[in-house]
Amino acid sequence: MTPSRVVRPRIFSHIPQLVAGISTRHGGVSSQAYQSLNLGIHTDDDPSAIEANLKLFCSDLSISPDALARSYQVHGSEIWTTSEAGYQTGFDAVLTSEQGIFAGVGIADCCPILLADPVCQVAAAIHAGWKGTVAQIVHKTASAMIAGGSNPSDILAYIGPCISLENFEVGDEVAEQFEQKEKRGNRWHVDLKSANAAQLRDLGINQMEISAYCTVANNDVFFSHRSEKGITGRMLAVIGFQRRG
Repeated sequence: MTPSRVVRPRIFSHIPQLVAGISTRHGGVSSQAYQSLNLGIHTDDDPSAIEANLKLFCSDLSISPDALARSYQVHGSEIWTTSEAGYQTGFDAVLTSEQGIFAGVGIADCCPILLADPVCQVAAAIHAGWKGTVAQIVHKTASAMIAGGSNPSDILAYIGPCISLENFEVGDEVAEQFEQKEKRGNRWHVDLKSANAAQLRDLGINQMEISAYCTVANNDVFFSHRSEKGITGRMLAVIGFQRRG
């Protein structure tokens, strides 16, 4: 049996109009280090293969690649609030209240967070590595949703596959910026999932699903920048509301 191209968060499954999913590394056409569903535009993979992969992934989600709103990510905390599809530079979160527009972020060890308010029909995709987590990008994005009218109790959150506490070994200078950490032997380990979950809970957002997948431990299912020493593909995490009608 061929592994699925898409991991679909259970927490959103009861909202028919909401599209949400994270790609795996399976079911695409890329080869060698990028095998096989590489969706990373800025990798050295064949651009035609990346385009074909994107069409396959979007087809599984029943959306058009032309409806995606994405950005070249810089490990910062800037949010692109948009009502249009397209590709920007410098944003690590994409927020939209426009039906038919789907926010997307690329990942390969960093933490993807998908947020949805089914009442206000607002959705956000967030890329949070350790720098973005320290810069509170999840807190900032969720706060922007709340400032726009969302009730924290209505917001659903999915914290997706990323490098786990067990596998995210960091230096002292990184560890000192985290509460969610453990000392293992002589090295610190940081927990991105718990750190970002804490930012959501701080705002009163408690409806969340936290993926058990680790991109390093489950490198057969997902791309891992650390495991593959930087020469690897990227997954895409996507969320948005379909147009009614």
